[in-house]
Amino acid sequence: MKGPILVAIVAAALAAGQAPDNSKTNQRDRVDPSTTADQQKMNKADTDLVQKIRQSVYADKSLSTYAHNIKIVAQDGHVTLRGPVRSQAERDQIQAKAVAIAGADSVTNQLEIVPDKTSSSK
Repeated sequence: MKGPILVAIVAAALAAGQAPDNSKTNQRDRVDPSTTADQQKMNKADTDLVQKIRQSVYADKSLSTYAHNIKIVAQDGHVTLRGPVRSQAERDQIQAKAVAIAGADSVTNQLEIVPDKTSSSK
């Protein structure tokens, strides 16, 4: 099941003119002590929390492909947001969605702003 989803994500990114480039971020995450998705506990409350936030983010079509593909990790009700987004506005929108679902004291925003290089050269 993961294979078709990954293919769909890559195809969507390429169709939008955005080549996926999270390799450096993923390499950094391997040595950073922060929790990553592969370390997330699989309890129902945390998976439900991630699912609700993911659905909220994905439903917002004003967000970039990068924003739609951020990492959302929940452990014991605490949510960590990681990955690249295109602007401060996207960063703020995603945080607001997570806070609305998980609560203000339960969200750590580690999203990084990586502007679209192609839009500045147009």
